[in-house]
Amino acid sequence: MPTITVNGLSQPHTRRRPRLIPFSPSKALAAALLLPFACSVSGGRTPAVQDSGVAVGPQYDTTHIYVAPSNLDALVNSLVATFSGKPSKRSVANVLPVVSSTEMQYISTPVGALSVFAYQTPVPFPFGQERTGYLVTDMDQAIKAAREAGAEVIVEPFKDAIGMDAVIQWPGGLKMQLYWHFAPSTNPPLETVPENRVYVSSDQADNFVGCFVRFARAKVVVDDKHADAGEIGRAGETYRRIQIESLFGNMLVLVTDGHLPYPFGYETTGYRVQELGATLEKAKAAGVKILSAPYTEPDRTAAIVQFPGGYIAEIHSLRAR
Repeated sequence: MPTITVNGLSQPHTRRRPRLIPFSPSKALAAALLLPFACSVSGGRTPAVQDSGVAVGPQYDTTHIYVAPSNLDALVNSLVATFSGKPSKRSVANVLPVVSSTEMQYISTPVGALSVFAYQTPVPFPFGQERTGYLVTDMDQAIKAAREAGAEVIVEPFKDAIGMDAVIQWPGGLKMQLYWHFAPSTNPPLETVPENRVYVSSDQADNFVGCFVRFARAKVVVDDKHADAGEIGRAGETYRRIQIESLFGNMLVLVTDGHLPYPFGYETTGYRVQELGATLEKAKAAGVKILSAPYTEPDRTAAIVQFPGGYIAEIHSLRAR
């Protein structure tokens, strides 16, 4: 199942923005004591783990995109023109546990997979809020592991035409789909692994990271409490930036006070390309809008773009060290 439509978003106001609120260990501890279950990450870096849990591989993790049927062709064509790759044959089906109908198309690109849905009926709640779909080795084990790690199952497992699906929610509100196929998939490895970009508050940052790391058998590779906030539209300020790696793929956790200028916070995936400038030129030729001009960070140069139909993404290339 896919995710995320962003039409009719408000533009940023011009009031002076306050500085980001620094992370408070005492505040996080107080919040954790109020939770029936809380995870934590100690020591800055999480040690490498011995097994991969229920993950299959990042080439099977899809960004979910919801788009109006009238924009489906333009969206798919622009994604392929920007990232190359190949779209699947388009189909119409009910892929939910309740009555619904959607056109759907899967796009495999060298920089990440995308599932695009164009519903012909209203989208039943809470679908459309899950940002990604993670392929798991066993649905029962995945649900058990997610619950034990602190997630809640907001859509219990259900069958579709090719497997099983469920939707879970993590502390801080992040929603994602878990899916399992009757027949094994054989997606080719990715050239570069995309980032799941997660915006969370300081109240839930440690709790979310600890829970997800436990579930994904992941490791925290960077926890920078003074990262350049220019990459989220707050030049001259700092914020907390956490990078996580697992067999599910990469995750970038952005801990903010929520004072985000448009369009930051609407992008759910960051795609790594070899040459940002060349990729943006291809994107613009395909009808993609540049919402935030390229910004040079210590490790990358990045821009925020909007594809036809409203899908917003980050695109970046790494800087030579």
